[in-house]
This record gives sequence, structure tokens and C-alpha cells, in this order.
Amino acid sequence: MVQKAKILLVDDRPENLLALEAILSALDQTLVRASSGEEALKALLTDDFAVILLDVQMPGMDGFETAAHIKRRERTRDIPIIFLTAINHGPHHTFRGYAAGAVDYISKPFDPWVLRAKVSVFVELYMKNCQLREQAALLRLQLEGGQKNTVDDKEPAGLLAELSARLAAVEEQAEALSKQLDDESADAAAVATAAHLERKLTGLRRALDALEPGADGSAPLPPPS
Repeated sequence: MVQKAKILLVDDRPENLLALEAILSALDQTLVRASSGEEALKALLTDDFAVILLDVQMPGMDGFETAAHIKRRERTRDIPIIFLTAINHGPHHTFRGYAAGAVDYISKPFDPWVLRAKVSVFVELYMKNCQLREQAALLRLQLEGGQKNTVDDKEPAGLLAELSARLAAVEEQAEALSKQLDDESADAAAVATAAHLERKLTGLRRALDALEPGADGSAPLPPPS
């Protein structure tokens, strides 16, 4: 069973959280509520999230301050943040949102279809990265197993074939996602994330190919982090 991605919704108004849940429920992912910046930071201590929807105007710790804390933590600094705001103070206010680390800045009232489409892109990228980490873990096990089996001259060909097939499926999905982003003129941050994913897939494929029978005996380079 494919594990669902978690999406963090941060807003001090319950009616806004309810509206976000109604919009994003069609994505069939796990929606986690936080009614303050402090509550959001607590949730981020224990769970991994695909994307954060963060209200700017909140009492106490506002969205900008919350985002600054998120970006300072090594565990959470790479989570995409979409700022939501009911006010528009012009370019300076928008720039402050991007400077705080947001990948997007959306003013209310927003188009539900547009918001859902933006969130779905980051969810899909997150899922592809999770698949990539699984392939990398299997490859590391294969490398360790290959070293242990050298004395016995055993070739774990079955596991290699399975790894190659699973990696090919992720490569195909990543390629389709990149084409979709190009066609839709998606956000630069999403395009850059997809490109980074493809580079990691390429490195993993090279390392896997080096394990195939007939490859030279030099040790393959580990996949890029």
C-alpha cells in the first residue's frame, strides 16, 4: 500500500482550515491542522510533510516568523511553503513572503482549482522522492550484500532485476511529471525540484548499472544525496 503524503494546514481561524480541507480532500492525502505557528512547529518535530499551507496573519507568531523557524531547522528546511494571505500590501509584502522561504504566495480569496493543482505538484514530487529513497536503500543493501557474497561467487541477479524494474518505473513517472511541469509553465521552484529529482535518479541508475554482470570491477559511486 502506498503511504499517503501529509499536508500541514496552518491557520488560526477554524473556518479557514475547514475550507482548506474541503478544497484539498480530493487529493486523498493526510491533512493535518495547526491553529498557530507554535502548533505547526510541534507537528513538524515528529512528522514529515510534503507541503505546508501557511497563513500570514496570525496572532502571536505570524506566518513569516513561523516560516523562518521552519527554514532554520535542518529537518524541515526543504519542505515547500505556500503562504496564504487575506491582505495584499503590494510587491514589498509579497517579496517578504518569498524572502522568508515560500515557494508561492497566494492572496485570498483564491481559486480552489489553482490551489489544489499547486499542492498536487508538490505532493507528487514528495512521493517520487520517497520512492527514490527506497530505491537508494535497496541499492545500499545490494552493495553490502555483493561485498559479502564475493567469496562465494554468488550473483544476486534476482534482486538486481527487481531493483532495475522498480527504478525504471520511478524514472518513467519522473519524466512524465517533468513534461507536465513544462507544459503547464509551473512554478520555478517545482521545476527545479523535479530537475533535482531527475539528477538523483540518474546517479542511482549509474550505480545500479555498475553492479550488472559484465560491468567493470571498480566499485560504483554512491548515488548523490
